[in-house]
Amino acid sequence: MGIIKAAVNSVTGALADSWLEVIEAAPMGNNDVFVPGQAVDQKGRSQNKKGGENLVSNGSIIHVLDNQFMILVDGGKIVDYTAVAGYYKVDNSSLPSLFNGQFGDSIKESFSRIKYGGISSTSQKVFFLNLQEIRGIKFGTQNPVQYFDNFYESELFMRLHGTYSIKITDPFKFYMEVIPRENVTENRKFTFAMPDIQQFNDEFVAELGTAFNQYSADGFRVSHIASKTKEMGKYMADALDEDWNQLRGFQVISVGMQPPAYDEESQKIVNERSKMASQVSYLKDAANQQAYMAKQVGEGISGAGNNPGGAAIGFMGMNMAQNMGAGVMGSYMQNPQYANQPQQGGYAQQPQQGGYAQQPQQNAQAPQQNGSWTCSCGAVNQGKFCSECGSKRPEAPKKRFCTNCGAELSENTKFCPECGTKAE
Repeated sequence: MGIIKAAVNSVTGALADSWLEVIEAAPMGNNDVFVPGQAVDQKGRSQNKKGGENLVSNGSIIHVLDNQFMILVDGGKIVDYTAVAGYYKVDNSSLPSLFNGQFGDSIKESFSRIKYGGISSTSQKVFFLNLQEIRGIKFGTQNPVQYFDNFYESELFMRLHGTYSIKITDPFKFYMEVIPRENVTENRKFTFAMPDIQQFNDEFVAELGTAFNQYSADGFRVSHIASKTKEMGKYMADALDEDWNQLRGFQVISVGMQPPAYDEESQKIVNERSKMASQVSYLKDAANQQAYMAKQVGEGISGAGNNPGGAAIGFMGMNMAQNMGAGVMGSYMQNPQYANQPQQGGYAQQPQQGGYAQQPQQNAQAPQQNGSWTCSCGAVNQGKFCSECGSKRPEAPKKRFCTNCGAELSENTKFCPECGTKAE
C-alpha cells in the first residue's frame, strides 16, 4: 500500500471523474497541530461534499499543502506519509513511497519503528500534522518564583507569565506520543492549548524556574529578563530536548516574557531601591547638587516661621541641618568615584558669597593652643577634617624672620623692629 504523486493538471481534468474521493486537511487554526482529512467537492464532478467521512478508498486523491505532514493509516498501522506539497493517488498495490520532504532520510528510521503500531482499524484514514511554528502558547506560574537580584540586594518573589512557541521536529514521535488515541479513532483535531497540554505546561514552568535561578547566578537584573527572550528560547529548547524533542518529536522555538508580577513586599523593595538609585544618579552632577541643597534650604526657611518654638529656634534647627547636609555632601564629593566630576558650578569648587558651599579653608577657624581647632560650624576637632561638616583644617601661618638680625616677625610687619631691615 502506498501513494503515488499525481500530476497537478490532471486533478481538475477528465480523470477526476473516476476518482472516488479527493481528501484535504480540515481547517487548521493557529494552535491546531493535528486534523483529520475530509472529502472535498470537485466542482460538481462527483457526489463528494466537504466535511465527509475520513475514509480513503483505493484510487482516491490526497491533497497536501505546504507545511503539512500527511500520514496514511490502514488497519492500525501507518502505511505511508509525505511532507511534500502536492496531489497523491492512493495505490494499494504499491509500496510506501516515503516522500521525506524537509525531514530528509532521517525520518525513515522513525517510520520503520512505528509503522506496525497505532490503533485498530479496518479502513484507511488520512491525518495531517501542522509543521508551522505553533505560536502564542500561554504559560504562567501559580506560585511565586524566587529570584535574588544583585541590584536590589534582595530576594524577590514574583509570578511569571507569557507565551512560547513550538515546532514539530519528528511527526511520527509527535503522533505516537502526543496525540491522544481518541482523537484518532473519533477523527477529532488536537489543539496545542490548555487544558489539553497541562502536563507540558507544568514541565515548561518547572524548567523555567531552573532557568531563572541560572540568570540570577549570572548576575542579571530581573528587569532585564524580558530582553533575554532569544537566549531564554534557546535555553528552554536545550533543557527540554530529552523530554520533548527526542521522546515526543517537538521543541521550543521562542519564549515571550511579560514583566514579572512582584508580590507586595518585593514590589516595595523594587520601588524604594529604584528611587534611591535615581537620587544618587541625579546628585552625581554638581549643578544638581547645588539645586538640591538650595531646595532644602528654601523649604527650611519656609518652614522656620511655622516652628512651634518660634522662628529663631526654627532657623537654629535649619542651620544645624544645613551643616549636617554639608558634611554628607562633603564626604560624598571626597569619594574617589566622584573626585573627578566636572567643576562647573560644583559643590565645594567655587566660592559663593554667604553660602555654606565655600572652600573648606574659609569655613574653618584657626587652631587652638592645645592642638585642637574649632570649625565654623562650632565643632571642636583634632584631625585634619571636621567630623561634623567635613571642612578641612586650616594650615597654620608660616613664621617669618628678619634676614639681617634673625628676629621673628609678625604676620603684617613690613620692617624689622630690631634693625629696621625691610621684611621679605
